[in-house]
Amino acid sequence: METNTLLAAPLLQLGVHTVSFGGALLFCFGAVALFFLVTAWRASHARAIAEVQAAERARDAEMRMAEILKSQAEMQGRMQTMAEVFGSRQAELNQSIRERLDGMTSRIGQTMTEQSKSTHENLAKLQERLAVIDTAQNNIQSLAGQVVQLQAILANKQTRGAFGQSRMEAIIADGLPRGAYEFQATLSNHNRPDCVVRMPNGMPSLVIDAKFPLEAWSAIRDAGTPEAKKLAIAQFRRDIEVHIRDISEKYLISGETQDTAFLFVPSESIFAEIHENFEGLVQKAHRARIVIVSPSLLMLSIQVIQAVLKDARMREQAHLIQGEVIQLMEDVSRLDERVRKLQGHFLQANKDIDDILVSSGKVTKRGAKIEALEFGEKPDDDAPAKTAGPAAGSATGQLRLRVVEDE
Repeated sequence: METNTLLAAPLLQLGVHTVSFGGALLFCFGAVALFFLVTAWRASHARAIAEVQAAERARDAEMRMAEILKSQAEMQGRMQTMAEVFGSRQAELNQSIRERLDGMTSRIGQTMTEQSKSTHENLAKLQERLAVIDTAQNNIQSLAGQVVQLQAILANKQTRGAFGQSRMEAIIADGLPRGAYEFQATLSNHNRPDCVVRMPNGMPSLVIDAKFPLEAWSAIRDAGTPEAKKLAIAQFRRDIEVHIRDISEKYLISGETQDTAFLFVPSESIFAEIHENFEGLVQKAHRARIVIVSPSLLMLSIQVIQAVLKDARMREQAHLIQGEVIQLMEDVSRLDERVRKLQGHFLQANKDIDDILVSSGKVTKRGAKIEALEFGEKPDDDAPAKTAGPAAGSATGQLRLRVVEDE
């Protein structure tokens, strides 16, 4: 009873309608039941849709599987075709590779043969060059020995003097004839210069001295400190001044030798450094009438002296030359006269040849006229035939002359 009363109790007022608690509870149960029904329907509908979709997917899968199987069959056919094509291409490729390998092998063999030949030729040339190098090395070794010998020679004062003396003698002997010079000649004051050159026409002789103080110069070169070099330079100056004074006092003799003497320096480099760094010594030598000469200047001076000697000999032989020239002119005159006579003979021979040509021309023309004469027989048809007589059966011969006019 109380439950019915509770269910019938009003819950809310909706306009004119009164909603009781029981009605509201009933409405809620109905709504829940409807919700479950809708949910079940939706689930069944979803399952149906899922089944339909699954069926469609199965069909699609079957169709795709069939397409895949078809594609696989086509792929197998294509792969078989490609395998066949690849096999043929591989065979062709193998053949091409084999041919190329054969060609490369032949080319490599030919190249190796040529390379071997070239290598042998280069080795032969290298051996020749090595032989030349060995020869040059031997020459260098011999030259080094000669240099060592030269150094040993120049280390001694006497041998250095002999070296300068030999160079001076070689230059003079090559440039002047025998008799025009004398080595180690004795002067009137009993001094003996290294060389005396005989001048022409009785002129005084030229004195050449080759005793250059090379040891003082070598001391300058060998100086290790500035002080030692300074002392060596001072010693060199003193030695040169003493040597210049000795030449001036011993070898310059009035009327017997020239007023100037030569001091021979056996090296061009030493000569150049003396003129560059020791100008005072050069000036002192000039004032003392001593000329410092190098090998080239001595050679030039000897050539000038040789020309003077030749000119003097030419003047001495001038009368002989003049006589030879006169005889030569007489011979030329006779030759001219004989040439003129020969020219007259040639002119007369030309005239005779012209006359012969005129005569031969006339003979040719007469022969042409004779050749133009024609001989022949012409029978007389009107004359009666005779049966007897010496002229029986003969015809009268006629001569026809064709005159050829002179051209």
